Amino acid sequence: MKILISADMEGATGVTWPADVLPGTPQWERCRPMFTSDVDAAVKGFFDGGADEVLINEAHWSMRNLLLEQLDDRAQMLTGRHKSLSMVEGVQHGDVDGIAFIGYHTGAGTEGVLAHTYLPNSVTGVWVDGARASEGLLNALVVEEFGVPVVLVTGDDRTLEDAKGYAPDAFGVAVKDYVSRYAAVCRTPKRTAADIREAAASAARLAVRTRPAEPQAHTVELEFDAEHLAGAASVVPGVEVTGERRVTYTSPDMYEGIRTFKAVTTVVSSAVEEQYG
Repeated sequence: MKILISADMEGATGVTWPADVLPGTPQWERCRPMFTSDVDAAVKGFFDGGADEVLINEAHWSMRNLLLEQLDDRAQMLTGRHKSLSMVEGVQHGDVDGIAFIGYHTGAGTEGVLAHTYLPNSVTGVWVDGARASEGLLNALVVEEFGVPVVLVTGDDRTLEDAKGYAPDAFGVAVKDYVSRYAAVCRTPKRTAADIREAAASAARLAVRTRPAEPQAHTVELEFDAEHLAGAASVVPGVEVTGERRVTYTSPDMYEGIRTFKAVTTVVSSAVEEQYG
């Protein structure tokens, strides 16, 4: 049994503030061990549950945040940027039986600690086939096309509510309770590590790879906080401006859909001015 862990940081234990997740800040250095603790607990739990292999895919910002030297020696970690499937890189090789979303968060325009979708700001909403989408939903649609179930989700309590919509059978661990976008009631790392390890051990039984889903076209809509960002996004082939601050595109499957999404957010981030957005 092989498990893939997609590890994001905003939903990690103790994280509530932008500086907690911005590489290079003192708070980021302080939060890295707690992020690593969450991931390591999942690794240990999956091995407890019978996994033979666990691959961690770093999925936050520079994708160089986890402390490799503090992870269980049985794990391997894919770290660094410019990966074909970004947050779920590794799922496409046909050998993954289940995936865990560790440290995830809610989507742009919704309640949740550090809620956003790919970009920390600028994107105010994302919809897939008319339904509001988080990174969890986007990535769940991708892995479904490879027959890989989402078996575990960790983050704040709002993230677990969101996960019920895209992975209703997955185990969930809330490491904190939402108060505002920048505040939460947090559990201690020792407690969350124990909870995550226990949940991962149970979640391992859900890691059963199935026949890949038939490719299905998806329509993705993005809303931005400034009209010029919609114009910038429309330089990506297939992306059309559909409103003052909105763009839409349709992809033949979610593999292409997430790649186009990544292209759009990359272009948009380069069009943001420091003071005026």
